[in-house]
Amino acid sequence: MAAMSRPRPSPAQGPSQRQLRVGELIRRTLSEVLARGEVHDPELNGFSITVGEVRASPDLRVAKVYVMPLGGGHRDAALAALNRNRAELRRLVAREMTLKYAPELRFVIDQSFDRMEATERLLNSPEVRRDLDRE
Repeated sequence: MAAMSRPRPSPAQGPSQRQLRVGELIRRTLSEVLARGEVHDPELNGFSITVGEVRASPDLRVAKVYVMPLGGGHRDAALAALNRNRAELRRLVAREMTLKYAPELRFVIDQSFDRMEATERLLNSPEVRRDLDRE
């Protein structure tokens, strides 16, 4: 008798509860590792980096890490430092987690801060204020 496999969620369904839990665990763990300055790279430790979100792949082998340096400056340098230390960060995160595989970390700049700022500017523009005051 063939073993029944669990149906895989389609991309339209979004991430599974397990993906969300693992992503949040990686986010918290990575944030703590960076805050404690555990990486042996003075340049990386010189940055204060916010880990906004982590999205785990369905097989949990890849984690896309959305980051932003404090104040939003030096994005390229911070991203380069993170990528240069990717293997050590992966090892440090894996040491504190109980997953079968240590996920590959892929760092990208978190654009949500920029989108929030743009939305705020738009809402505070004179044209929008004028329209809101009419109501």
